[in-house]
Formats: sequence, structure tokens, C-alpha cells
Amino acid sequence: MTDAPILLTTTVGSFGKPEYLQKARNQFAKGKISASELHELERKATTEWIRIQEEIGLDILVDGEMYRGDMVAYFADLLDGYKEGGLVRSYGNRYYHKPIIAGKISRPNPMTVDWFRYAQSLTDRPVKGMLTGPYTMLDWSFNEAYPTRRDAALALAEVIRQEAEDLEAAGAKYIQIDEPAIHARPEEIDIAIEAMGIVTQNLKAKTVSHICYGDFAAIYPRVLALPVDQLDLAMANYEYRWLDLFDKDPFTRELAIGIVDVHKHELESVDEAAEGIRKGLRYVSAERLYPHPDCGLKTRTVEETVAKCRVVVEAAKKVRAELRAKVPA
Repeated sequence: MTDAPILLTTTVGSFGKPEYLQKARNQFAKGKISASELHELERKATTEWIRIQEEIGLDILVDGEMYRGDMVAYFADLLDGYKEGGLVRSYGNRYYHKPIIAGKISRPNPMTVDWFRYAQSLTDRPVKGMLTGPYTMLDWSFNEAYPTRRDAALALAEVIRQEAEDLEAAGAKYIQIDEPAIHARPEEIDIAIEAMGIVTQNLKAKTVSHICYGDFAAIYPRVLALPVDQLDLAMANYEYRWLDLFDKDPFTRELAIGIVDVHKHELESVDEAAEGIRKGLRYVSAERLYPHPDCGLKTRTVEETVAKCRVVVEAAKKVRAELRAKVPA
């Protein structure tokens, strides 16, 4: 074992919005409060989540996405070329307006950079820049403007590349480009890989892509060609069965491993989560393994979120101690 940091803990990105912010977002939608009033409450909630993450002991922080609703619609609202579509069901009984690509995609202004700067100003720990990837932006939108899905994906990749480069210029050391839809159509994996190559081509920051809740086996090992440094995978929800794929085709990226299930109210024990880390260590060294919750935590209450993150941190401490105990004096 080297002197490099090991088992750095993090989260996937979203946290639950406190009750006062949920109420404010509803009031804003009804025209009862101003955009500036809502913005101040979003900043307040962001500050609270940074402080909570520090207190829990997470190593790599996120802004919590207090200013976002749906992960695709947020960006679609800020890009030229999109228009709002009708309501569709995303998961459970949650609905969103599925965006429509109606014209040439362009980015009039940075979309997340000010929020990254604000969150990073609150802490000495690194805060991840958080983006939705071009393939997921495509797959969770209707395309009425581009002749092919590939054309639309590559156009989206250009504007996401601009955002990623601005995040890096603002100081982001980690940039996460989420692609939860990447296994929705396995026959299009090469489009996702090509589009991600456009996004990450000039970046020096560590790049991460989160993939969750689908048939990961359908895209493995081809997904290892996705040009990012780290793949962030939901594992606890799947009882770690995707790790079996690595026996046949070795995993070649850093691995952010989900060790608590964000779709369960029940809280895992530290021992259960620690065992998840040990499973990951069969395939990836401790310097290249990043424990975290399976997915974003916005569906959990604040109390559940804190408890699950605390389990991740304590499990990492437990396994770090085990690893150090094995090193000869």
C-alpha cells in the first residue's frame, strides 16, 4: 500500500431538499416569491449541505443540487434549441416535462459554474463539478431537430464540453458527467463513447461517469472505452453481481462503488457496507476505489441521507484500518 489517499468517500451528487426549500420552489412556481428570494434559499440549503458533508467526514463533496429539479430538464431549460414537452413518468410516481430538441443546440451562458464556485468557496475539501452527459440528455429528450440520434448526441456533447471546461477553469478537480441512460440502448454504446470523448478531450481534471439502474452487463466490457478516469456504479442495489463481470474481463478504470442502497429506507450496518468495500478491493486497489451511496439521494429524507452517508464514511474507516494493520511496520 502506498502513501496515496485510500478509499476516498464521496456521493453521487443530489441530496434531498429541506422542507423550507421545497415549499419555496412550489411558491416560486405559483409566482408567490421572486427568483432572487428562491436563489437565497437555494444558497442557504447548499451551505447547510456542505457543512453536513464536512461534519460527516466525506472526502470529496458535492453541492447537493439544491437549484435543480430533474437532471435533464435543468440543463434543457438553460440551453438554446430546447422546448418543454409534455409530462412523462420518470420513476415511481415522479413526473417531469420531457424536453424536446426543437432546434440547433447552443449554450448561451454557463449553467453550473457559479454554483460550483459558491460551493467550493465554503470548504477546503474538493467539490465535484456535476453535469448530465450528452447521451442521457439525448435519450431522455425527444429529438425533432437533428437527422440522427448520433448528430443530436454530438451537438449536446459540444455544449457540455464548454461547461466542463468552464468548471475546470473555475477550479474543479473532479468533474462528473452522468450517463445513467447509457445501457438503455446497448446498440448505441459507441455513440455514447464518441460523445463523451468530445466532452472530456481537453480536461485535466479527474473525470467520472455515473451509471446506474439498468443492465450494466449489456454494455460491459465495451463501456471501458468510455473516455473517463472513473466509472461510478450502483452495486449495493444489485447485490454486487456486476462485480462478477470483472472476473472474465478485468476492470481497467477507477471504481466508485455504491455500498448503500439509496432506494431503501432501511439503513445498512457499517459491517454490511464495509463488506461491499472488501468486495470491490478484489478488483481495484484501495487508491482506485471510492466508496459512496449507489445513486443520488434526493429521494431520501435529510435524516436518511445523513445516516446513509455516515455509514459510508464509517465503513471506509473500518476497512482502511484493516488495510493498514496488514502493512508491515
